[in-house]
Amino acid sequence: MTNGENRRGQFEQLVAAIADPVSRYLRRRTDDATADDVLSETLVVLWRRFDDVREPAIAWAIGIARRQLANAVRTQRRQDRVARRLAENTPEPVRDDWTAEAVRDSLARMRPADAEIIRLWAWEGLEPAQIAEVLEITPNAAAVRLHRARRRFAEQFGKDSVHYGQSYIDERTHP
Repeated sequence: MTNGENRRGQFEQLVAAIADPVSRYLRRRTDDATADDVLSETLVVLWRRFDDVREPAIAWAIGIARRQLANAVRTQRRQDRVARRLAENTPEPVRDDWTAEAVRDSLARMRPADAEIIRLWAWEGLEPAQIAEVLEITPNAAAVRLHRARRRFAEQFGKDSVHYGQSYIDERTHP
């Protein structure tokens, strides 16, 4: 058996020992889908840091899962904030129960470059000059792209809001 096969076998033994307890830990703290995602991320970290595993391995793995879950919660909060922030930029009030899903769907239907600049602005809270640095473009180009992406988002969101049973009327074009 090669060293790589031995390492893989040891890792599989570790996963067999910790997967159920870590999964139970996560499912008591979050929904099933998030728990599955966080468990996957935890196993990736365990693989990368396999040589650093401390005993008891279950406690160490739960500690990693706890940090991964905190990351997932922060990500969800950011997504919820962007949904609210983007909804606030619509001319008509929107209902909270469909807003987050509608925002995510609208972003998914946009060109990737437009969706990314919207996410940088709304989720990460970056200003055009900071977005320019991230995208390696000029601040003016970032401001123009952000303006256009926000307009495209509003159009897409308007189309998608019909799917969610909401009427979205842009007061600039429909007085």
